[in-house]
Amino acid sequence: MNTLKSFFFATGAAILLSSCSGGSAPIVATPVANIDTMPLKVTPLSETQLQSWTMADLPTDTIPGMSVDKAYDELIKNKKGSKVIVAVIDSGIDIEHEDLKDIIWTNTDEIPGNGKDDDNNGYIDDIHGWNFLGDIVGENLEYVRYIKKLGPKYEGKTEASISAADREEFALYQKAKAEYEKEFQQANAGKAQYEQILGQVKPAHAAMTLKLGKADYTAKELAAIKDPSAEEQAMIAGLTQMLSYGDSVPEVIKELEGGIAYFSGRLETHFNMTEDFRSVLGDNPDSMDGKVYGNNDVDGPDPKKEDAKHGTHVAGIIAAQRNNNIGANGVAQNVEIMVLRAVPDGDEYDKDIALAIRYAADNGAKVINTSFGKYYSPHPEWVWDAIKYAASKDVLVVNAAGNEAFDLDGIQVYPNDQTTDNTTEVATNFITIGALNYKYGSEMVASFSNYGVSNVDVFAPGVEIYSTTPLNTYEYLQGTSMASPAVAGVAAMIRSYYPNLSAAQVKQILMTSGLTSNTPVILGGDPTRTSNFNKISKSGKMVNMYNAIIMADKMSK
Repeated sequence: MNTLKSFFFATGAAILLSSCSGGSAPIVATPVANIDTMPLKVTPLSETQLQSWTMADLPTDTIPGMSVDKAYDELIKNKKGSKVIVAVIDSGIDIEHEDLKDIIWTNTDEIPGNGKDDDNNGYIDDIHGWNFLGDIVGENLEYVRYIKKLGPKYEGKTEASISAADREEFALYQKAKAEYEKEFQQANAGKAQYEQILGQVKPAHAAMTLKLGKADYTAKELAAIKDPSAEEQAMIAGLTQMLSYGDSVPEVIKELEGGIAYFSGRLETHFNMTEDFRSVLGDNPDSMDGKVYGNNDVDGPDPKKEDAKHGTHVAGIIAAQRNNNIGANGVAQNVEIMVLRAVPDGDEYDKDIALAIRYAADNGAKVINTSFGKYYSPHPEWVWDAIKYAASKDVLVVNAAGNEAFDLDGIQVYPNDQTTDNTTEVATNFITIGALNYKYGSEMVASFSNYGVSNVDVFAPGVEIYSTTPLNTYEYLQGTSMASPAVAGVAAMIRSYYPNLSAAQVKQILMTSGLTSNTPVILGGDPTRTSNFNKISKSGKMVNMYNAIIMADKMSK
């Protein structure tokens, strides 16, 4: 489940009153108890509705948003909370983005550019956070790293020749190798298929553009061509088929080229068996000694900041400046975003994640967003210990569930706060988020979202989410990577307006105050796989900011 591939898709897709605001009247509104009687929304969303559906109120709008706007309008209004630092552990963030630049955390104990560790935390000039990847962009998948590490020991061996002490490791090697062979073949086949299609579409498009005098022709215009030759008939048939996949052939060509780049990138980095991407950092990823490495370039090495797209989008969901008449509105106000670059285009290293969590906890973060994950982990204990450390510092970790439509109660994912054979949580400060679609009813759960009555805590919007992307742009992306920061935003608002509540209490509020439903929902996009919505997560609920504020107000008394 390598983050930048599995945790979001380019599809063109938290919050509250104050015990510290003094003199405010108590909240008396009552949460909605059950939504199963709500009518289904049958009309398509407008562009405006789609851009802001995360903020919608289900009872009013029949869109399963988090009632964010309702909370601001009716409960928060002009009340002032305290600043909350939210750490985003991700691929990097464009800290100069027009909708983010004013909410990026600054380490005031560090003097910029003097080459010294002024605050004695081990990190030199860590002004806005830290880049644990240095100049790394692409990386292996974890199971590929396993194969490279264990191959010299086990290649060509049979189980009968393996000692009892090594059989567990040998089984892991065999599993990793089988997965590599399957995924490598699929990537090769995908690239070849896209290249073949593109090789047919481009010359046909050029010919029809010349014949019709324009590149944005329609299927109707193709069908109206009189007396086409046999060759032209074949072109028309192929291009008409392509127009079923996009609004124009140039758009389809762009998608095909993007698909080729995606598969090529996987072959060059994810499955690369020869290159040691990590060597440029000069650290040992299998040892927690020598902990300081990387640099302070938190948006990464790419001048176009493409590698920071995922993190920039996540940051905007949490806290893009609200009501400033540009771009998108984030869920939370009163937030500063701490940037921790630790997630490459490939699988993250356990060491980087553990140190990033500890950095956030040591430098004032009260919420950490972790929109990444994988299914192999050589050092999960390092991350579990870091989660416990964050709990000791009263920091809430909000985590994406993953995008393979798996039942996580039977499949181990990392990071998580429990294992498949021991459901006892390692700490009380870790909450895992599944993704909702904007279609209330049977299609309410995102077709890609993982779920699990024990291992997924709650659901939140994660399909077609409009947010910030590098160089002052905005896009729709989707994934549980987008659902997690939506909840991190709600959590940040609770911590802003009710600072006396602990991380564990905020988790309880997020899970308890949400809306629930007995509605059967489709899982994995397969109509034959269904379950009642309230039976696919621990809480059985979807996060609702309006209700969360009400509960936080009561709990804080």
